[in-house]
Amino acid sequence: MQRQGSIGGSAVSRVRVAGGVLLVAHLAFVAWFTLRPLDLPWVMPANLHPFAGIRYDLSLGPAVAARRIGTGLALLAPLGVLLPLVHGRAAVSPLGSLLRTTVAAALLSLVVELLQTGVPGQVTDVDALLLNTTGVALAHLLFVPAGRAWLRRRARRSSPGPQEEPAQGRTPTIPRVGIAPWSDVAPPSSP
Repeated sequence: MQRQGSIGGSAVSRVRVAGGVLLVAHLAFVAWFTLRPLDLPWVMPANLHPFAGIRYDLSLGPAVAARRIGTGLALLAPLGVLLPLVHGRAAVSPLGSLLRTTVAAALLSLVVELLQTGVPGQVTDVDALLLNTTGVALAHLLFVPAGRAWLRRRARRSSPGPQEEPAQGRTPTIPRVGIAPWSDVAPPSSP
């Protein structure tokens, strides 16, 4: 049985499996990149004030700010495409899909930031949480609606259209049983 809103049977399964493999590979990279111990002589303190790190990055100049902010936006951005790909549905609410994907990415980024508290050389940064979540939302907005529209157009072209069943005729009735007229029905008697 085909899931509501999904397109194609085995093709969707292959795409979902490929998306799952890519998702696991990306999460393994994120874990390696963010949770590996760093041997540094000095580490900045944890940033728990929203936008303080972004303001500091902007004060370092446009090139350094673009690199640092771009890294924060790009780290989890593939999740904006991979999570809907694993879900495997083409006919869903765009806003609902964006919210589900963004919340999942925010929770994953929060888990990464919390795990970094125990890793030497890694620092918790609330701005990283904001940038990671924004990057996922932007990737989702840029690629997923266009991809789903393309899949729906492709499915419409490949399917011949809705198949109508031939008419079966009138519903048969039993000829010996008639319908009682209302005038022949006696009201219930009261004692």
